[in-house]
Order: sequence, then structure tokens, then C-alpha cells
Amino acid sequence: MVDFKNTEIAFERKSNNELRETAWLFRMMNSNLLVNLGSKVTLFALQLKMPIQGLIKRTIFKQFCGGATFEECRSTIKELADYQVETILDYGAEGKESETAFDITVTESIKSVNFAAQHGTVNVVSCKVTGLCSNKLLEKITANQSLSSNEEAAYQKMIGRLDTICQSAHQQRVALFIDAEESWMQDAIDAACDLMMERYNKEYVTVYNTYQMYRHDRLEYLHSSFEAAKTKGYILGAKLVRGAYMEKERERAATKGYPSPIQPDKKSCDRDYNDAVKFCVENYQQIASCVASHNEYSTNYQIEMMQQMNIPKQHKHFNFCQLYGMSDHLTFNLAKSGYNVAKYVPYGPVKDVIPYLIRRANENSAVDTEVSRELKMIQEEQNRRKRN
Repeated sequence: MVDFKNTEIAFERKSNNELRETAWLFRMMNSNLLVNLGSKVTLFALQLKMPIQGLIKRTIFKQFCGGATFEECRSTIKELADYQVETILDYGAEGKESETAFDITVTESIKSVNFAAQHGTVNVVSCKVTGLCSNKLLEKITANQSLSSNEEAAYQKMIGRLDTICQSAHQQRVALFIDAEESWMQDAIDAACDLMMERYNKEYVTVYNTYQMYRHDRLEYLHSSFEAAKTKGYILGAKLVRGAYMEKERERAATKGYPSPIQPDKKSCDRDYNDAVKFCVENYQQIASCVASHNEYSTNYQIEMMQQMNIPKQHKHFNFCQLYGMSDHLTFNLAKSGYNVAKYVPYGPVKDVIPYLIRRANENSAVDTEVSRELKMIQEEQNRRKRN
């Protein structure tokens, strides 16, 4: 077991002034009213082309992003590496749908892979299939609707774009985490992931699919994914998350009159998540997994199972990750104890990353315990430093 209460290790790299700034930001995010108002004001100001990007970059961008460019990310990567923490690069631009934007996503992804290959502690790049084709196309495929000739051509272009990224990652021994999306698009993404894993996960793991355990069908899907991998002779890559679209999923299900895909309660979600962790550990020779979680119990649960099975801490099929700017008590204590752990580090121009930042702020403010825990840990470290 790792002591996640050790705030000295968690915040060792932060100065007293940086801790004060972080505490202020999380206090702001603890207010739903301020977050909702701030999100609307930010979008309105951007539409009017008001000069607010500097303020954003000095505050919420600084907390949750590695930089606007690769060059700016270098200092973040080095700082994390100094504490034995790896980096997962995530091009943070969201919500653009055009052929030009899709091609830019491929270009940026290849640049990320090339950049990662040159840095020993950047072993993973994140990829969104929603950045490679239209959401409507993914929805239509997931709904099993027939495609027009133009849509079929668009689908093949998406597969080609994804294959280009995966091939580059495979050749340079960089792993690729493919993000999960809403349930009404996910089947199409799963099918694309399976195809890429079959192509590129034969000898070692390049491609990881993401399993959202807040859906009640995902544990069963993890099992069936594993059976398919065994049958077709490739190693399954599984990034385990709880999920981020719960309210949206429930609202859509209620509006359209179909059963909600979401777990009935948090206890069920936690149970399936931990069962997924157990399943991956028990089959670790044929599954490479990542516990992508801010949950202490789930993190320690994997550690406990690894210890029981005498699995080395740094076995390449076992990884942990947390979002940059969150859960430093997990990340840095795991690293200090010798486990493979990384930060998910978004990057990109401030104006392009703002939708990600607004989503991050809204998600955190919606989960009271998340922000409150972050603030509590920071305050404990501030008090410890005052006593010393």
C-alpha cells in the first residue's frame, strides 16, 4: 500500500506562492455559480475578441495544461520527469468538424508521436476519434444505420487517418490512448480501436481502448474484448476510467425514451471499476492496462493485487495516470514508491483549449468531493510547512 496522505511528497515541487495560487483556483472552482458564470463570460468575451487569453493562461490554463506549444511543454515534461512521473501528451483542441480540422488533428497527432519518441518520459499520446471525422457519422454507425456512398468514403478516410497515427506510434514505440466518448458514438469508436489493436498490438501494445465503467455494460464489454483479442492473437490495451458524461447520458436517454446506459448508483460503478482492475491484473500477460483514476481505493486495489501476485512495480503492462493539475497526492506518491505513473498533459493554443478547460472546471465543480479533496490536501501541506 502507498501512503497517499503524504502531502510533503505530493507538493514537493510547488513553492509556497504556487500553493497559494492553486488553493485560490480550487476555492473558485468549488462554487458552481462562479464556474457557470465564468464559463459563459469567457465564451462571450472570446466571441467579442476581448483580450482575456492572457488571464486564462496565467490561471486555469497554467493549472491544467502543459503549454500552448511543444516548446512550452518541455519545462512541464522535465519537471514531471525530475520526480519520476511520465507524460501523456493530449492535443487539447476540441469541437471542430471539417476536413481541414480532421487533417490538422492527424498532423498534430503525428507531431506529438514524433515529439514523444524523442523524450524518454513521454511514452503515450492521447487520440480522439472525434477529431478524425464528424460526430454524426460516428452516431450513424453506432446506430447501425446504412451509410451513403459519401458517408462510407468518409468512414474509410477516418480509418485511414487513425491508421496513419497508429502506424507512426507503432514504428516509434509510442503508445496511443484512444479516448472514449458518449454512448451514441462509442460502438463506432470501439470497432475502430479493435481494428487498430489487431493490426498493431501483436508483439507489444501500441493501441489502448478506453473503458468507461460508469456504463453498466462496460465490464461485460471488457471481457468480450479480451476474448476477441485472444481469438485474433493480439494483446488487449485497456485504459480504465469511470467516465465523464453521466448527466448528458441520462438526459438524452430520458428525452429519447430509451434505458439509460449509466450505472444505477456510484456503488455499482465502483464495483465494476474494481472488478475491471482485478480482471486486468489476473490476465496481465495478455492485457496491458492503465488505471486512469483519481480514486484512492481503486489505485491501492491494483497495488495490493500486484503485491499478492509478486508482479514487479514497473512491469510494462501496469500503469497509473491522473490529469495534470489534479490528484498530485496520488501521482507523486506512486512515483516515489516506484510505480509507472503519468500525468495526462493537454497542450495547444489557449483559444483552442478553452472548451477543454471549461469542461474540466464544470466537471470538477459538479463533483463536490473532488475539488474539496484537492483543496483540503493543499491546505494540509500549507499548514505542515507553517509548523516546520
